[in-house]
Amino acid sequence: MKYIEEFQDPELAQRLLDDIRATVTRPWALMEVCGGQTHTIIRHGIDQLLPDEVELIHGPGCPVCVTPLEVIDKALEIASRPEVVFCSFGDMLRVPGTDRDLFRVRAEGGDVRVVYSPLDALRLAQQNPDREVVFFGIGFETTAPPNAMTVYQARKSGIRNFSMLVSHVRVPPAIEAIMRSPDCRVQGFLAAGHVCSVMGVGEYPELAEKHRVPIVVTGFEPLDILEGVRRAVRQLEAGTHTVENAYPRAVRPEGNPAAQAMLADVFEVTDRSWRGIGVIPDSGWRLSGRYREFDAEQRFAVGGIQTREPAACRAGEVLQGLLKPHECEAFGTICTPRTPLGATMVSSEGACAAYYLYRRLELPQARVNAAAAGEASPVV
Repeated sequence: MKYIEEFQDPELAQRLLDDIRATVTRPWALMEVCGGQTHTIIRHGIDQLLPDEVELIHGPGCPVCVTPLEVIDKALEIASRPEVVFCSFGDMLRVPGTDRDLFRVRAEGGDVRVVYSPLDALRLAQQNPDREVVFFGIGFETTAPPNAMTVYQARKSGIRNFSMLVSHVRVPPAIEAIMRSPDCRVQGFLAAGHVCSVMGVGEYPELAEKHRVPIVVTGFEPLDILEGVRRAVRQLEAGTHTVENAYPRAVRPEGNPAAQAMLADVFEVTDRSWRGIGVIPDSGWRLSGRYREFDAEQRFAVGGIQTREPAACRAGEVLQGLLKPHECEAFGTICTPRTPLGATMVSSEGACAAYYLYRRLELPQARVNAAAAGEASPVV
């Protein structure tokens, strides 16, 4: 259990909590979309500080976690080729494919490099004209603009030995898919502020109206989360379902028009598979026709790879908010950050990683309490 004294402004945090307690009259289930928000919630014990009537459900907002297994295997296949310099952000190197990860490929002799910007990969292509340099472009709307800009620059500069393996996904179609699920319990959303800083909030009012759910755009600090919860609970209690921007210091209603223009030029909307969830229509981007020559999937002919998730991994249920990480039988036993079954245990924004990092020491006591009460243990 965390303590409110750890917050940056404990008095404001207490006022927000008091307001939530004074407002709530019945159980409500809210989903935070972003994995960064999930880590803030678990690290600071926000879910433990909230009244019992307010449940926070962890959504599929970790870009590493939702990158499908077949895309990971395509990355492994490309990275294994001797002519390739494969570039990626560091959090992708330990994401398990079918039988190995990018660290294993590097240990076996593959030229796998960690970069901090897609432009780093482009510079490598300029410096190594005899090598094929591939950048692993994943993420939500937040990371898509710099990746689009890099492909634009490659085309403009005539750098033909650069390509990108693209696995970009979009948040609004995921919300639509979650709400259409027959098992959905979500009654309101905390939307990701960094996504909205790029795309604005224009796609959300239709979702809020169609599914009659409040959507509150929030930041990532503990006080941001509490303010988002407070606004969502107030709407639910009042029976309203509108879009509120609780993160105006970073989000404008129209977003970033220049970034959106770059995205519209370089990418086009496509159906996209999400790890553990399946194909969601219009939920991703791929390179548009003008830039298709920079598509690594086509350049290296890896489009036909088929995969199957490990039977013991229930990350798909975690990503859909149907299961808390510690309720998975593999959590903390055969699945740990050193021996992960799925990306949710590896990623710095994964829900399983958050529970392992901040909650696993509490779980043995939970088993003791459950046994004393004659209940089934929540953790095996």
